[in-house]
Formats: sequence, C-alpha cells, structure tokens
Amino acid sequence: MTPFALLYALHVLAATVWVGGMFFAWMVLRPAAVAMLQAPERLKLWADVFRRFFVWVWVAVLVLPVSGIGMWHMRFGALESAPRYVHIMTGLYLVMLALFLRIQLLQLPALKDAVNADRWPEGGAVLGQIRRLVGINLVLGMLVIALASARPLF
Repeated sequence: MTPFALLYALHVLAATVWVGGMFFAWMVLRPAAVAMLQAPERLKLWADVFRRFFVWVWVAVLVLPVSGIGMWHMRFGALESAPRYVHIMTGLYLVMLALFLRIQLLQLPALKDAVNADRWPEGGAVLGQIRRLVGINLVLGMLVIALASARPLF
C-alpha cells in the first residue's frame, strides 16, 4: 500500500464514521426512539449515544485533517495548487468542526445536567438544539462527500 493510499483509506473511513453515524442517528435512531420511548428514557438514551459516538467523532476530527493535508501535499504540493473543490471541502470541514465543538462543549453538558437532574423539558429543548446542529452537519458532510466524489473542475 502506498502512503497516499493509506492516507486516502484513513480519510474515507473517518468521513464514513462521522457522516454515516450522523445519518444513522438522524434517519434511523431518532425516529425509532421517538416512536418507542418516553421523554426520560429517550433523553437518557441520547446522552449515552452521544457519549459513545463522540469518541469516534473525535477520532474522525483528528484523522481527517492529518490525512487530508497529507494527501494535499502528496498530490498537489503547495496548498494553493489544489483545485477549488479541495479548498471548499477544507472550509466545510472547519464549519463542521465548529458545529461539533459547539455540541460537544456547550449542548452536551447541558443535556447531561438536565438528564441527571430529571429536568426533562429542559433536556428536550437541548436535544432539539443538538438535533438541528447535527442535521446541519449531516447536510454539510453529505455535500463534502458529493464534492469529493464529483471532483468538479470549477
């Protein structure tokens, strides 16, 4: 395996974990949890799901820039030599990272506090905020995947 192929494989795997996890949570887990669980159980489930999933997101958040910049230098040399879609993907990663950090550092502690204190309406409101941010990140992640796949020449 060439160094570039290794970086590419790590990059794709990290993106798959992050974006695939958000897709699963948004499109499969959330509707099932709403249909099957009452608010207290649903909020406890989500607090545990985020705790487990965010470990993997942290791995992705670290692997993506290392592998991406490595591929960038191997393939294009200088940063300014890369095609525009690579720059756009990098910018979208930074937006996604900022949204993830907002969830991790602000909303998740608020959700845990609400769950631990049995403040279910407050927890539901925080979960709604997290859901919206995850939805935005999911759309951005799918856009990044589409750009990476299409490699448009604009």
